[in-house]
Amino acid sequence: MAEFEVRNRDLLARIGRIKTKSGSIETPAFLPVINMAKQTVTPRELWEEFGCRILITNAYIVKKQQAEAAVKVGIHKLLDFPGVIMTDSGAYQILEYGDIEATPEEIVRFQEDIGTDIATILDVPTGWKASREHAEYTVKETVKRARELEELRSKKDILWVGPIQGGRYLDLIAKSAREMNNLSFDIHALGSPTPVMEQYLFDLLVDMIITAKMNVSSSRPFHLFGAGHPFMFALAVALGCDLFDSAAYNIFAKDDRYLTTYGTIRLEELEYLPCSCPVCYKRDPQDFLDMPKNEREAELTRHNLHVCFAEIRRVKQAIIEGRLWEYLIMRAHGHPSLLQAVKKIKDYGEILERHSPVSKRSGLFFFSSVDLARPEIIRHRKRMSERYEQPEDAEALILLPSLSPRLTVKKKKYKKIIAKVREELRINKDRIHICLYAPPFGIVPQEISDIYPLSQYEFASPPDVETIEYVAQRIVEYVEKSRYKKIVMVLEPGTWQERIADICAEKVMKKMEFLKA
Repeated sequence: MAEFEVRNRDLLARIGRIKTKSGSIETPAFLPVINMAKQTVTPRELWEEFGCRILITNAYIVKKQQAEAAVKVGIHKLLDFPGVIMTDSGAYQILEYGDIEATPEEIVRFQEDIGTDIATILDVPTGWKASREHAEYTVKETVKRARELEELRSKKDILWVGPIQGGRYLDLIAKSAREMNNLSFDIHALGSPTPVMEQYLFDLLVDMIITAKMNVSSSRPFHLFGAGHPFMFALAVALGCDLFDSAAYNIFAKDDRYLTTYGTIRLEELEYLPCSCPVCYKRDPQDFLDMPKNEREAELTRHNLHVCFAEIRRVKQAIIEGRLWEYLIMRAHGHPSLLQAVKKIKDYGEILERHSPVSKRSGLFFFSSVDLARPEIIRHRKRMSERYEQPEDAEALILLPSLSPRLTVKKKKYKKIIAKVREELRINKDRIHICLYAPPFGIVPQEISDIYPLSQYEFASPPDVETIEYVAQRIVEYVEKSRYKKIVMVLEPGTWQERIADICAEKVMKKMEFLKA
């Protein structure tokens, strides 16, 4: 099995290291697709100019065009690339043309003969428009070919990729993933997602990736074929994709399209270059337009590559800082389809919570109700429900709007309210239980308010309607199961707190008293 060492985590993302016979690579990693017949930027340039340490090429195309040379000198010398090389099997050509002129056995043998580092079996891609009957066939046939690999492979120094099929049929993806997980693959991959991404169906992509990921071992790296545009790299990584390849950087350049992290712009529509990469910082759009076609394509390809590799570095830094969610939200607002995908993540909040770190090196930012899907929010809700009980000797509950844990309880008018409740009930101070309420966590007992991240966060005020309703519901849940003799909710008039109080009053009016501070 491949050695996959994970160094940092955030959400389902991992910064890790995969060892291969040609060296180690750090994940998450973007793999440029190389087609030697049409390549504008050479593999050697990728290594020296861009710091690229892994790329992918199509074994079937190499076999058709340069089989003899590839076997004779090996794929590394043929491409003139000293790093790690992954080879795809030709399955995409099956999807495009219906079949290829090679058998699964020939593709396995050829990848061994050319000395690739990471190889892929010749799977049968499901595609987007496949009927359920055909999708079932692709899953069954791919698993059959995967089982045959054990008899076919003769070298131990190649990492093998087990593709997962099923298309848009999530139950078939789950079945395919479980079957492939039972075999001795080093890496798993989601097969044929490209049409889904081309149609910007990123919410469906979330379903597909999570379904596959939850049915394979987390100890194996996960590859997303044809990830495409850098504006969705953060989404792919957040969902647990460790490797992803794309030829878009070159395809777009051929069509005079200029990549940015928020979309693609046709060169003739640009008045300014929104980039300071080595290709752009001394140029303007007209400089590109004045170039001969071949030169313009090469320079646009370089620019597009700089955008892709820079985005990967930004995503990695976000993982290190524990801010991948914030970064994902920022990217999601670049396109409605991406934001829709992030909203879809809410369906898998429990999964993200189980795999995301409990503590991080920085505080959290909350912007809107979309953030309610964050692992930290789900974790707090679960722990309040499953682990927390009110203090046994507490007779009164005072709910204070949270400014910050320390600032709230020190505020003079709140001190007066606490003293008034004590006087009314004629009880000691230690029999009064104070809880803070505020977006996004809902309700936070004062005694645990210093625990990360319950005081290490900031939220954008005023909260939106969905967030207000969420906070109110958490208060109602807590109050309904409580045993206090008196419950007082303090609110500042003319603020979002009034709306929370209104919702609470509709549901637990008899149990609570509302006091305007």
